[in-house]
Amino acid sequence: MQGGEYGELGGSLPAIASLNASYSTSLSIPSPYMLLPPAKLKTISDVRRTFCLFVTFDFLFISLLWIIELNIHTSDSIWDCLKKEVVEYSFQSSFFDIALLALFRFLCLQVGYAACRLRHWWVIAVTTLVTTVFLVAKVIISNQLLSQNAFGYVLPITSFVVAWLETWFLDFKVLTQEAEDERAYVAAVNAACERAPMIYPRAVSDGQFYSPPESIAGSEEELDEEGLGRKAVTAQEKEYVRQGKEAMSVVEQILTQEENWKFEKNNEMGDSVYTLEIPYHGKTFILKALMQCPAELVYQEVILQPEKMVQWNRTVSVCQILQRVDDNTLVSYDVSAGAAGGVVSPRDFVNVRRVERKRDCYLSAGMATNHDLKPPVGRYVRGENGPGGFVVLKSSSNPSVCTFIWVLNTDLKGRLPRYLIHQSLAATMFEFMSHLRQRMAEMRPSLRSQHHL
Repeated sequence: MQGGEYGELGGSLPAIASLNASYSTSLSIPSPYMLLPPAKLKTISDVRRTFCLFVTFDFLFISLLWIIELNIHTSDSIWDCLKKEVVEYSFQSSFFDIALLALFRFLCLQVGYAACRLRHWWVIAVTTLVTTVFLVAKVIISNQLLSQNAFGYVLPITSFVVAWLETWFLDFKVLTQEAEDERAYVAAVNAACERAPMIYPRAVSDGQFYSPPESIAGSEEELDEEGLGRKAVTAQEKEYVRQGKEAMSVVEQILTQEENWKFEKNNEMGDSVYTLEIPYHGKTFILKALMQCPAELVYQEVILQPEKMVQWNRTVSVCQILQRVDDNTLVSYDVSAGAAGGVVSPRDFVNVRRVERKRDCYLSAGMATNHDLKPPVGRYVRGENGPGGFVVLKSSSNPSVCTFIWVLNTDLKGRLPRYLIHQSLAATMFEFMSHLRQRMAEMRPSLRSQHHL
């Protein structure tokens, strides 16, 4: 992807982008991991298997209640009760038909959704409709049935409720979850196919870390021969550089998948949060926002000076640079502030970051890593971020505005409900944009005064 292509991307994204990313080094992922084909979809998904288990429970539970009802008649033996309810069946006095109704649901649903693996709701609609109509008619017509004992109420009500629970579970859980899994699988296949061969040659910036010039295509050996800048020497430093380049390639891949981003929510400022399923990493949150300021100003404040972010960004309480590996790579230690009203406690992260500049685009990408100076401590829960980073896109038509995207894939660890984490992340991203806009507003007067001087 050349710089001009980033300009086209910026025109299609009505928001300034910032991607904050990290990989977990505990996962052994090969360097071109996007080339790996995604795992095949399961023949029967976990949620469908759970549904089939619930259908089996429905049949067994209703049958158990019917058997208990047979034993309530203490004056008669169970065989006499069976003869009375089955052989001498009466619609107004027998519960046997409710047990048969449970068997009807069991056979139809197991054949439809386990054997035939249907992905439509018509089978459950038929079984629920038949169950509902039959039970309503039985309750209305069978006056003496309801006066026999408590099971005159328990069996019809239980059968009715369980049938509708099955309908809800299939419609809102099974079919929805399988559709999302299929979309994620298709996206993973497309990403793997598009990734081979590489969309563009990886570029290596040849400038200093705090002001990297435009990246040029070439090998590390060519740069080393010219003696340009600081170079990684030790095996650990080379591993940090490798991780940074790997994260950068993932960030660039995410930018090419905009058509697969799923809208989640927006705010009054026009900022939008999207999600994207990334192979091997799961759900990724993407914030897009339009900034009314030059791209260079955001680049300077967000990407080049991460350690100063704590001065204006309240979502981060600590940002410390542990090591500068080469002119484009560093290792940082970050501590996030609490979220969700204190329900989510602060987390700490150790990330490797790489910065590059490509004509109309500034990028900062990273992955989770380990560093001897910051081992996990009991004070914080050590979190791990997935692929992401910061990206600032210049506008080709108006230099006073830019596009900013923040892609965040994170594992906060701890025992937190997933829905709570997702709500917390979206709120944190909007809060970050609020602080960033306030910081840009504070910077404009000083910027104008410098221009006058």
